Amino acid sequence: MKMRATKMLAAAAVVAFGLTACGGGGAAKAPSAGQGDPYAPVIVEQGFSEKGGTVNVLMSSDFATLDPGNSNYVQTANVGQLYYRTLTMAKETAGQPPEIVPDLATDTGQVSEDGLTWTFTLKDGLKYEDGSPITAQDVKYGVERTYARDVYTQAPQELNSALSHDDYKGPYKGGDFKGIETPDEKTIIFHLKQPFAEFPALVSRSNTAPVPEAKDTKQDYTNHPVSSGPYKIKSYDRGRELVLERNDQWDPATDPNRPALPDEFRFSLSTSQSTISQKLISDADPNAITLDSNGALQASDAASLNDEKISARTAGGFLGCIDTLNLNTETISDPEIRKAIALSIDRSAIQVQYGGARFGQLVNSQLTEKMVGLTEQVSDLDPTGKPKLEEAKALLEGKDVPKELVYGYANSTERYKNIGTVLQQNLKELGITLELRPIPAANYYTTLAGDGMPDIARAGWCGGADSSSARMTVDPNLGPSLDGKTYGFSNIPRFYDEELSKRMYELRGATGTAEELGAQWSDVYNEVMATYPLIPTIHSYTNSVVGSNIRNAQVGYFFGAIDLNTVGVEQ
Repeated sequence: MKMRATKMLAAAAVVAFGLTACGGGGAAKAPSAGQGDPYAPVIVEQGFSEKGGTVNVLMSSDFATLDPGNSNYVQTANVGQLYYRTLTMAKETAGQPPEIVPDLATDTGQVSEDGLTWTFTLKDGLKYEDGSPITAQDVKYGVERTYARDVYTQAPQELNSALSHDDYKGPYKGGDFKGIETPDEKTIIFHLKQPFAEFPALVSRSNTAPVPEAKDTKQDYTNHPVSSGPYKIKSYDRGRELVLERNDQWDPATDPNRPALPDEFRFSLSTSQSTISQKLISDADPNAITLDSNGALQASDAASLNDEKISARTAGGFLGCIDTLNLNTETISDPEIRKAIALSIDRSAIQVQYGGARFGQLVNSQLTEKMVGLTEQVSDLDPTGKPKLEEAKALLEGKDVPKELVYGYANSTERYKNIGTVLQQNLKELGITLELRPIPAANYYTTLAGDGMPDIARAGWCGGADSSSARMTVDPNLGPSLDGKTYGFSNIPRFYDEELSKRMYELRGATGTAEELGAQWSDVYNEVMATYPLIPTIHSYTNSVVGSNIRNAQVGYFFGAIDLNTVGVEQ
């Protein structure tokens, strides 16, 4: 069913704030109103190359997991690049989708003529932290673990969905996986169901982090994953502190992508966001940064960014991340009721909870202008974020409207609770009472994937394996399962429509140029979004204050926070 749609505007009008422009040796003076781009990327003290020192990472909660085989989280991917390597790597550049470059592999892969086989060769001299060699069999085993979905509930699935032999159940039940061959210790061959143009990006995900089978402790592996990167775990006190130190078995000659400047990273895992914000603004710890979203800044602290001394140590950048409100299509099954809810929401008030326009643009789509082949996006949502209450009420006439709904939010972030307060006020106008239900941050996405999924839940998506590909956003968020028979693993709204889901399933095997495929995924996204399984809200722009000793601080387009791979510290 198609609904009337008006042309989507890319964002609300941009207000020029005192953000800084990227400069070679630090942050430049903020542009005055009407000058420059207030959303330009900013790198703090770029060009630093000295090794040594400790970076202190202040965080409000622990990582959901450190196991690369059980992680679908950008925070884990950010810290993970320090202690594990993958076949390819998504190398960040502030303000741009990451570039896919070789990592463990000698190149970004060799594809067969029919597009169904990809072959990678490992570099020479690769070792784990104990000095033992990294083999192709270890990479294969790392992928195999992610098929044990009864053990690893948050294992990334983008790579798995492309490979043949969907019936494989993991190494603990299914034995050898026929979708991957390892004819020798240096060669790994992937067999695909259909051609997949972005496959080199898929093997940059944590699936291909090597895991030595003899060291696999299953769910306990999160406590000490064996390092293949420049750092290794020195100590880990869950919920309190994680310390990474140099891995002396890592050979920088095999790894031009990781400068590995600090001697140590020390993560504090239970500091409140308000405390983090105050510490960074006051420069109480000159070696400190944070990975918390929006730089842990509280709305009340936003004005401090206008101080020249603070703006000079504030990294900034657009992310591939789009925040959404996901509507549980199993409990809110009528698409017109979902549309009414969407139209009733004051998204401009939600933007205020993020700190205003300085922290991101209002958007009506998860697809960004940086995606290849993007077609015109359409939406009935007001581009300035204002509610359309009368239209919403008209849609509900004669409907069996739910009297009560539940909004779930991660309990570590105050603005997510405040968003719920906005929603409460909006839905009250439709006669709907909204309960606000806090969910422990460490278990948030696990809860959304399970039986505890509320009626409405906020989530963010940062472009997947390839931020320039529409498929890498549409398919995980709204696509079907591996067999096409139900909703997919990362599909938080649980969206499944017999016709539209079938089209997405078939599109997985389509051939064509990147532009042609991007257009097809963009078009089907428009049709899916006409049923309102989710509501796009903010395209995030992160402002992240860092300590005065921190150098090379950039906001990763994929990570949505300070890129740990680039930072150094002045001693």
